[in-house]
Formats: sequence, C-alpha cells, structure tokens
Amino acid sequence: MDILIFLEHRKGNIHRMSMEAMAAGQAMAKDLGGSAAALILGDSTDELAQQISGTNLEEILVVNHSLLSGYSADGYAQAVRQVVEAEQPKYIIAGHTYQARDFLPKISAILGIPLLADNVSYRMENGSPVFTRQVFQGKMAADSKPTGEVPWIITFQSAAFQEDTIEPGTAEIRAVDVALDESMIKSKAEEPFQEVAGEVDLSVADLIVAVGRGVGKEENLPMVQELADALGAQIGSSRPVVDAGWLPPDHQIGSSGQTVAPQLYLALGISGAIQHVVGMKGARNVVVVNKDPDAPFFELADYGIVGNILEIIPKLTEAIRAAKN
Repeated sequence: MDILIFLEHRKGNIHRMSMEAMAAGQAMAKDLGGSAAALILGDSTDELAQQISGTNLEEILVVNHSLLSGYSADGYAQAVRQVVEAEQPKYIIAGHTYQARDFLPKISAILGIPLLADNVSYRMENGSPVFTRQVFQGKMAADSKPTGEVPWIITFQSAAFQEDTIEPGTAEIRAVDVALDESMIKSKAEEPFQEVAGEVDLSVADLIVAVGRGVGKEENLPMVQELADALGAQIGSSRPVVDAGWLPPDHQIGSSGQTVAPQLYLALGISGAIQHVVGMKGARNVVVVNKDPDAPFFELADYGIVGNILEIIPKLTEAIRAAKN
C-alpha cells in the first residue's frame, strides 16, 4: 500500500474535505504507480464504508471499537498508529480539518514521522512528490520534498482538490482490529465536535453570499439576508464586517476565518484583499459586485458587475424570486 487516506465523518456522512483528500490520494497513487486505501474509524462504520465503495481504491479499511464511538485525540491517534504499523503505507493523507490538526501531530510524535500540513498542491519530480503550501498569508508558496524513511503524514487544505474528480471503481471493505483500552484515552473532545465555535459552518455550504464593507452599515444587512434566502445560501463576510460587530466571527472568511469551497461565491462590496481570497479560492464559480472597477476581486471573478451593491442587491433578489415562480 502506497497511500492511506484518513476519512473523517460526522452525522453519518464523510466530511467534504476528506472526500477531497481521497481525490488527492487517488492522484498520488497513480503518479507513484501504486495503490491507495481509505481508513474509517468509529463503532459502526458499515454505512460509511458503503458510501465510498464505488470508488477506485484498493481497499476500505474499517475499524470498529466502542472507544471510537466519539472522537478523542488519544483514541484516534492510538488506532491510526496501530493501522499504520500493520499496513506500512508510504503516505498518510488527510484533509486539513480541525480534527486532523488535533490528533495527527500526536501520531507524528508517537511514530517519530514527519507531518507536512496544510498543503495546496503537489507535483512529481524524479518520481517523488513535492508538496506546496502557502506562507505569509498566501503571498508566497513554499515547497517541501520528503526525504528519508517513510511514512509521511500529509494534509491538504480545503479545495486543494475537487471531490468531483474522484475516480469511480470498486473497493473491497476489510475490517481491521485494534487493541484499545480506557487507560489510553486521557482526553475527551467537547460534544458535538464542530469545525467552528458558533452555529455557522460555511465549510460545507454550496452557496455563499459574502458581504464586505461596501454594504455601508449594519442596517443594510437585512437586504443581504433576503438575497441569501432567495438563493438558499449562507451569509459570509470579510473581516471588516466582523470587526465592526455587524456579523458574528463565525461568518468571517479568510486567513483568520473560515476556508470555504462553495459551488457559487457571490461577493458583495468586497475589494479582494489576499487575506480574504485565501479563504475562498476553492470556490467553483465567483461572482463579484463592486462599485470600484479596479477592485482586485474582479481578477478572480467568473462574472463581475460594476455598480452600487445597495441598488443591485434588491434587483438580484427580485430576479431570483421571479425565476423560481
């Protein structure tokens, strides 16, 4: 086995970023001329394994244990350690989620193996992968090339790969036993484990209406909400809107907020500073509305509208509602 892909799950579904990690693992396995397998931990993983049984993987390894019924960094680290020691993969791949950030460093320390975190891509050089991550808030890129003994732990940033590029196939499901006891579990995560502290998890949203300082004042936010409701979208924001106290922090998108990868990202009155862009660069379709024709965000836009958002938002809302009726 060359690649072992850790799949995180919540409420009976595989996490979106884990599906993206599967796309990365499949691509790496092909480039390495080897094979990829997935790993799911829990106490009842059969339905989860069935969700991905139609993918091009050598195997889906499932670990069922009562001590894995809820997430704990100690339990997950001990279980993955045992699987890695038994299966001997060259690379352990995962999405760069909050959960992965919590327990993968433990595995790195326990096994004494390197962890290359938060990568945005990889390329092959002389038969070996070179991983790229952003530094200085996305202004520069740094390459890392693994050397020395395997395995290596690699995590990929949200939207580094696309779920719809996962190759179909047929994967066998194999149960793997691990030895765990309560003395190994010295920590417990709060329930339920969430990506964010608040109620809004924009990382799983397909449609996002993001608003910036161009909205002018807090009293104009209801019209943004009406547009979002018409689209069936979630509301996100740039940092100035949160700093002003107009929206809670869990709506913020960017280097100091959430990272998102929606099908549609509608940016209203946002200039497009790099700190914001690094949080939404994985969006599939970007629509920008800004009165400044020189706003940097237009360089990323698939569609752009130059104009006053306070005049355009009601018209967009009306048009969307009319199209639905």
